[in-house]
Amino acid sequence: MLSTMEEPMSTESSDYKPYTLSQTLTAHSSAISCVKFSSDGRLLGSSSADKTIRTYSISSDDSSSSFTPAQTFDGHSQGVSDLAFSADSRFMVSASDDKTLRLWDVESGALIKTLRGHTNYVFCANFNPQSNMIVSGSFDETVRIWDVKTGKCLKVLPAHSDPVTAVDFNRDGSIIVSSSYDGLCRTWDASTGHCTKTLIDDENPPVSFVKFSPNGKFILVGTLDNTLRLWNFQTGKCLKTYTGHKSSKFCISSTFSVTNGKYIVSGSEDHCLYLWELQSRKIVQKLEGHNDTVVSVSCHPEKNIIASGALGSDKTVKIWTQEK
Repeated sequence: MLSTMEEPMSTESSDYKPYTLSQTLTAHSSAISCVKFSSDGRLLGSSSADKTIRTYSISSDDSSSSFTPAQTFDGHSQGVSDLAFSADSRFMVSASDDKTLRLWDVESGALIKTLRGHTNYVFCANFNPQSNMIVSGSFDETVRIWDVKTGKCLKVLPAHSDPVTAVDFNRDGSIIVSSSYDGLCRTWDASTGHCTKTLIDDENPPVSFVKFSPNGKFILVGTLDNTLRLWNFQTGKCLKTYTGHKSSKFCISSTFSVTNGKYIVSGSEDHCLYLWELQSRKIVQKLEGHNDTVVSVSCHPEKNIIASGALGSDKTVKIWTQEK
């Protein structure tokens, strides 16, 4: 877990073990939009402009992990932009340009419910930690909160004045954060739907991504000026800035790597992944291997494994592992 920002790094960059490419998964026929590990670490999911979501099961021995195709989730009539697993890894939600979200049974691949209500592309989605609610964001500029059991929309938040690029719950499910091309990040009380904070920077570049830190105290914010920022959202202060990657056109995800030291990981429009030491903000590694924009990255919850997915000239999911 991310502890207080002042705490010294437990691993200095001199001990940094580099990641290397260990596997390339070629199941999708079009651009990858999202890669995500399930909460229990047993599956990797990927979504694509090819209208499908796929899962891969991870088999591990002491020396390596290998990924084999598990399920294909078919049903959306347009490309899929995002996916998320429930906390118990039994369910998955997908967000699509067909204006719907779909709730799936992970093991069987069966469709459980279609969530209708957004009036434009659904771009992002996440479960709350209790997994009884889903939050979604859309090009219709709203954030919606859905009841998982009934599939009903509980709240429509008139959240932004431009497409919503990312939505996330904090670790106890009490707060939602949203980001948008309107340049704003907003936090919302998940039970009332009231806006509790609007984060504004001096500049107002479009916000392409937002995510809570594992301890829920900070938010990682990506903007289309080639910058990642770590904010303390309670004080509204920007604590750290990470640069060196390219992000000016696409909504590229970033994440926290906490299995072996604390790092920030992001995709980039120069076809690479970047890893920064969280505290020092130094780039410790640039991973080369994809041949198009890397739009999505995910870190395994327990093992030192990173998954990445790239756009249409590449359309692969790549698995990177740390040298033993």
